Amino acid sequence: MFNIFKKKDKDKKTDNPLDPQNMSFMQRMAMKKLEKMSPEERGKLIKKVMTPKNIQKNKAEILKTLEAMQKSGQMNSHQVFEAKKRLGLL
Repeated sequence: MFNIFKKKDKDKKTDNPLDPQNMSFMQRMAMKKLEKMSPEERGKLIKKVMTPKNIQKNKAEILKTLEAMQKSGQMNSHQVFEAKKRLGLL
């Protein structure tokens, strides 16, 4: 029988920050909108968001995400190093 009061399993969540199960409602909506954008629009948005001021403001979150991506196997250590170098986080 189906129990509507049963607590959700926390074991289903993964360490992948890009997994929709780990995202909030607003993050999932933003991700869908980003996927539907044309490449030109996406490029403009990324240029606007990736200013040095914003990068330094969110440095801890960016580093945390890069480490999670490395642990989940999405990036290797060289790719993480290059990303940090390009973002100015070294």
